[in-house]
Amino acid sequence: MAEKKKAGAFDIRIVIAALIGIYGVVLTILGLVQSQPEVDKAAGININLWGGIGMLVFTALFVLWARLRPIAVPVEEESSEQ
Repeated sequence: MAEKKKAGAFDIRIVIAALIGIYGVVLTILGLVQSQPEVDKAAGININLWGGIGMLVFTALFVLWARLRPIAVPVEEESSEQ
């Protein structure tokens, strides 16, 4: 039976979560500091704030998924043939 190793940082879910998390933080900060006329353009909804919060929730779910169900990669044994 081959040994298995966790993918860890090379798991694509972590990469996707990091990218969406960065955008989520930027949008959340922008939503908190933007002026009222910008909010009025979006029918009174602070779309940057709500979009950023949604992205942060999505990031948390992706990280939770990666932690609870990690990808197991089989480890190949090196042969000593020359």
